[in-house]
Amino acid sequence: MVTEGVLIKRPATLSASFVRTVTRPGRYGDGRGGHGLSLLVKPTATGRLSKTWSQRLRINAKPVMIGLGSYPIVTLSEARAKALKNRRAVEQGRDPRGGSVPTFAQAAERVIAIHAKNWRDSGRSVEVWRSSLERFAYPHIGAKSVAEITTGDVMVVVAPIWTDKAETAKRLRQRISLIMRWAVAQNYRHDDPAGVAIGAALPRQSGRVAHHRTLPHGDVAAAVATVHASDATPTTKLAFEYLVLTATRSGEVRGAHWDEIDPDAAVWTVPAQRTKTNKAHRLPLSRRALDVLADAHAYADASGLVFPSATGRQLSDSTMSKLLRELDIAAVPHGFRSSFRSWCAETGTPREVAEAALGHIVKGVEGAYQRSDLLDARRDLMNQWAAHLQPCAP
Repeated sequence: MVTEGVLIKRPATLSASFVRTVTRPGRYGDGRGGHGLSLLVKPTATGRLSKTWSQRLRINAKPVMIGLGSYPIVTLSEARAKALKNRRAVEQGRDPRGGSVPTFAQAAERVIAIHAKNWRDSGRSVEVWRSSLERFAYPHIGAKSVAEITTGDVMVVVAPIWTDKAETAKRLRQRISLIMRWAVAQNYRHDDPAGVAIGAALPRQSGRVAHHRTLPHGDVAAAVATVHASDATPTTKLAFEYLVLTATRSGEVRGAHWDEIDPDAAVWTVPAQRTKTNKAHRLPLSRRALDVLADAHAYADASGLVFPSATGRQLSDSTMSKLLRELDIAAVPHGFRSSFRSWCAETGTPREVAEAALGHIVKGVEGAYQRSDLLDARRDLMNQWAAHLQPCAP
């Protein structure tokens, strides 16, 4: 470089004398061992020179410039010390700018918060996410920075249950992958350790579908009678019978509100945000279902819930499942929908009526032409189902 006829040689590394005397504007690096440190010299509006320190680093695979102060307030030795400290922080998976990389558990909560507003199942998905992560993932990687998690770490989490709990492991891997992809999007890392690469390291799963435990339809009446004879709370007993009578999902029953029910028309309309199909579902109520609702009125409170818990909140997702286990009833709440569907098949119920009763969407040409929800036909069907279960009435 030449300034007013004087040759200015750019040094291989910075020196205290060079920093003090350099007057030519430009950026001067501290060489290969300087951890990205450089001195920026530029004129100010008053005609004086400004000398400031900065450091170029790659944080979460993204190049960034970090300011380290101005000369002579910060000397060369102090700037080098800061640069070394920052470089070590990056190696340890931390962000030297002060925005620390979140742990896996912290990242998981952020991902849950992002998606929860689109999960229309009254918090069920949030509970399932947290439960599976707390049980299987957090003990191994919960406290680890998302920038540090490797494919080996994910293997430690999913491999022990990959065969014995195939569906649980599959969903767990998907959740970890979603969290890792969020971390990539936030520039905390550059890859997804739960993605394609891990597939080759895991054994093939059998591919068999694990169905919900269910009862033959002939045993359902006795099961409901057993529940009524138990020590469960009255609203739990009524909620369970209502679930069986309406052949609906647990979340739909537990979240049912009085303003969804038209007793005069004997219709319960489950709003779209609480159905699996995201479409409102009208259910004709049998005479026995109306009797159950009449009994439930005795426990109505300010929550507006048809079947509130003893604390006035929505019944927990595990309440009915736990009760069935304690009573040695070999089924899960969702399995009673299968019991109902089997009964429909054996009694010659038309397929379209049975599917409409379950709130299923019929696809293809049949679905395109079937615009009616067959409410009247389903009303007869649900009264016949209730008659089949008559021994269950307390």
